[in-house]
Amino acid sequence: MLKRFFSLLAISLAAESAWAGTNIMVGKDASTDGSTFCTYSMDSYYQYGELTYLPADEHAKYSTRDIYGWETNKFQGKISEAINTYSVIGNMNEHQVCITESTFGGREELQDTSGILDYGNLIYITLQRSKTADEAIRVMTDLVAQYGYCSKGETFSIADPNNVWIMEMIGKGPDVKGAVWVAQRVPDDCICVHANHSRITTFPLNDRQNCRFSKDVISFAREKGYFKGKNNEFNFSEAYDPLTFSAHRFCDAKVWSVYKKVTNDMDKYFDYVQGLSKTPMPLWVKPTKKLSIHDLKSLMRDHFEGTPLSMEGDPGAEPFGFANRFAPRIWKVDSVAYFHETPTAGPQNAFSFVAQMRSWLPNIVGGVLWYGVDDATFNVYVPIYCGVNEIPECFRTDNGSMLNFSWNSAYWVFNWVSNMAYGKYNYMSKDIIKVQAEMEESFENHLAVIEEAAKSLNVKSKEYAVSFLTDYSSSIARKTVERWQLLGQFLLMKYADGVVKKERNGKFIDNGWGVPEHIDQPGYSEWYYRKIVEETKDRYRLPDEFQGKQNK
Repeated sequence: MLKRFFSLLAISLAAESAWAGTNIMVGKDASTDGSTFCTYSMDSYYQYGELTYLPADEHAKYSTRDIYGWETNKFQGKISEAINTYSVIGNMNEHQVCITESTFGGREELQDTSGILDYGNLIYITLQRSKTADEAIRVMTDLVAQYGYCSKGETFSIADPNNVWIMEMIGKGPDVKGAVWVAQRVPDDCICVHANHSRITTFPLNDRQNCRFSKDVISFAREKGYFKGKNNEFNFSEAYDPLTFSAHRFCDAKVWSVYKKVTNDMDKYFDYVQGLSKTPMPLWVKPTKKLSIHDLKSLMRDHFEGTPLSMEGDPGAEPFGFANRFAPRIWKVDSVAYFHETPTAGPQNAFSFVAQMRSWLPNIVGGVLWYGVDDATFNVYVPIYCGVNEIPECFRTDNGSMLNFSWNSAYWVFNWVSNMAYGKYNYMSKDIIKVQAEMEESFENHLAVIEEAAKSLNVKSKEYAVSFLTDYSSSIARKTVERWQLLGQFLLMKYADGVVKKERNGKFIDNGWGVPEHIDQPGYSEWYYRKIVEETKDRYRLPDEFQGKQNK
């Protein structure tokens, strides 16, 4: 089963390295209700929006596990199996431990392809073996020390209901077992963001409670010639992932945009985002107000709004105000290379989630994976509890795949709606976001009732509570897909053929005889019309006798 799981999730970064993921971590004192949060987006055109479930299990003493490459499905070796493993739904386990990642790559010569464990195996094996974030760090670092690490540089988000950590790791080169790494605890009143560039710079060397690192993280850098200063001046990011234009503009720009939305004084780092300064942004910031689950969902839908990086006003947005750009990210005109900005949300999203962990609730109730597929701009984050024992049908691969369309697949239904919206963005987006907000608000408002019922059942029988939460999560997921199917039908009818039918509260207005009362013809923007005239001159100009008489 594990071999199949890894092969299904492995394809994206191997085949499409141009896109990346975004992680936001929130300490418990930075949230409105004391939750910790950890978000993640999987950005790939090769990745299907599948939700994975690994059941808890027991294994015989001295048993082993076969390890297959996360990106290759190639057999990489065997490791000792844990006697007891915990259940995992998505990137969260039954103890409310969540682990996510973004690949920073770093120095290519440090990848050790002979190691057994890559980052994907490392995440899910650790989730199956850890009850806390602290334990997860020990498990991950012990595993790579024993079996070797064969991925490129990675930044990991590691969270539980009380603590949030950022850990960065990179190998030591061909045929050298282990990795160098550093982990820092995010202050409870702060948030931390990473997006495919190493974010840890200097770090405290004598604060074991809040900072841990491999014993050779500095000495190895000296040995390789990456660092020559004093120990307290050592900069992990500078040594192992030197800055590039890509790091500034495609990666840390997303970090900057999130920070700019939650705190003040971020404008001074805009030069850094543009690659004009090497002064890095802070690893974490204290938000000006505490963040709610609603705020985290909004941040995952960021398009650089309100910043100079927003693409909404440039010619690429025309004719209907598209907030994103299609691939490729880098393109050429007359042999000169140009690029598109890379916001957090967009067509590149295969799936994303906001993991919410709460210490005051039983684990099976406290951990919620707010899970959504396709472009986060137009998705719906559905609450999936970490205590469930079954995946909702619409998030399984037996109801669709990248090459198999199904109306029962959440991934394909959401793709259908968002791809309609891309062609009429400034019109359709308003209708979609309205329904999106209504559904997510309804989920959030009803959660307290569901959780009280689950808590009561849990007192009597954990099995009853698990069954209740599984049924609830599956029911909500199914109803979400059904609602999105209806929304897609509504959008098709309202905006068919480039015109707009009148409607009120989702009901089309007719003339009493089954014919639309009035149909608007909104046309294109003034900018677009002017471009047509600039390019075609008088080709489409009406004769003088028609000037001022044309229908608008």
